[in-house]
Amino acid sequence: MKTAVVIGAGFGGLASALRLAARGVQTTVVDRLSMPGGRAVEFSREHSNQTFRYDAGPTVLTAPILFEELFQLFGERLEDHVELMPVTPWYQMKFIDGSTFNYGGSTDDIQAEIAKFSANDALAYPAFLAHSKKLFDKGYEELGTQAFLGWGSMIKAMPAMIRLRADRSVYALTAKYFKHESIRRAFSIQPLLVGGNPFDTTSIYSLIHYLERKWGVWFVRGGMAQLVAAMVALGQRHGVQYEWSADVAAIEVNNKQASGVTLRDGRTLQADTVVCNADPGYVLSTLLPAPHQQKHATERKQYSMGLFVWYFSTDKMYPDVPHHTILFGQTYRKVLDKIFNKLELPEDLSIYLHRPSATDPSCAPPGHDSFYALVPVPNLRSDIAWADVEHDFKAALLEALSDRILPGLKDCIVDESFVTPEYFSKELMAPWGAGFSITPTLLQSAGFRFPNRATTLSNLYFTGAGTHPGAGVPGVVTSAKVVERLMFGSVQ
Repeated sequence: MKTAVVIGAGFGGLASALRLAARGVQTTVVDRLSMPGGRAVEFSREHSNQTFRYDAGPTVLTAPILFEELFQLFGERLEDHVELMPVTPWYQMKFIDGSTFNYGGSTDDIQAEIAKFSANDALAYPAFLAHSKKLFDKGYEELGTQAFLGWGSMIKAMPAMIRLRADRSVYALTAKYFKHESIRRAFSIQPLLVGGNPFDTTSIYSLIHYLERKWGVWFVRGGMAQLVAAMVALGQRHGVQYEWSADVAAIEVNNKQASGVTLRDGRTLQADTVVCNADPGYVLSTLLPAPHQQKHATERKQYSMGLFVWYFSTDKMYPDVPHHTILFGQTYRKVLDKIFNKLELPEDLSIYLHRPSATDPSCAPPGHDSFYALVPVPNLRSDIAWADVEHDFKAALLEALSDRILPGLKDCIVDESFVTPEYFSKELMAPWGAGFSITPTLLQSAGFRFPNRATTLSNLYFTGAGTHPGAGVPGVVTSAKVVERLMFGSVQ
């Protein structure tokens, strides 16, 4: 293998390109957007002699070791190129009755927060943490970088999955340890950050809590897009080529091997191997020649919810609002069922509010605050006509934020924009406009996800949210390790 083309410059594609370059493979990354990042692209607008910048997607870094490894491949250090800032608390959770829960910190910190709701639940926390560690040790450390190709690999992993009760949902596992409903919500909401319904997502994903405890929750000074820029610059220093606004029209196939890509401008880039950071469902149903297409690929999979994300800046400061706030609505199971299963627009809003200027004031102009508010909504399998409802939905979101956490918001907004699932579909080529590719249910985990290597083309690989080990920044970056293992038999 001497040459490779990577389709897509999200975290998975950028990590794959770096691992290929470290192996001596001449690698070219192409992306249809005008800048790198994929879901982690930066939105930037200038008006009134001010610049307003927003991280479009990921808001935290929870496993910095994965990025440290990428720089170490070239004898460099991550800390020489980006500054990581601790986020405290990791998240503040606000419930409809006005109570708050500061999620994160040491065992003593977390137990003290739980005790505000239930002394017995506080005593149960160490046992929950121990269970989360078992899931982390097996699901992340042992199986995270393993390739699952075919039934054989799944059968080998099955005994451990059975012992860990992977058939149980994240919420069911949480309910085993905690009795207070607010605490159950606080420790079961993590699947929503990777596209899953806590009532359907396999309990393996409860490993996220231990992962957060092990490495902490961090923010990159200047925004998460600075980490994207640092990865691109690292690749440039070591021979990776990048092409922006380069939309792939087709993956070329010769003699049952991927031989490169054809761009919509008519150019063909030949390569010995192709790595796709685009959604596998889109690639398999659209970019391959007819004999290798799998048009059913998206039909048979359950895709994650969509996202409504409102980006805005204010000329009023909200110093008491932390970096991350999760505003729970009145209901939990009911509203998630409405979004994931009934595909109906929620009226009872649950909101993820990101205020990066709480940690890094440079993320907003002087005297301003910057935010994004994210609300889970049905994906485009619903019959919602977003053009008809998007402004009313944003108005409802503004009202909810004003009432619960940002008083006077309407009168102090100086910049704003929003995206709906239509953005994810049209700009990011995400099937059904899903925010996180396929959902992490038991039957869509490990070997049941899209494979990291195509079943009909032995040199076509997949990295990103839809493949093993899954969505979220750690999962996406780890998928590049899986691809490297498939290509070379080991991971550097």
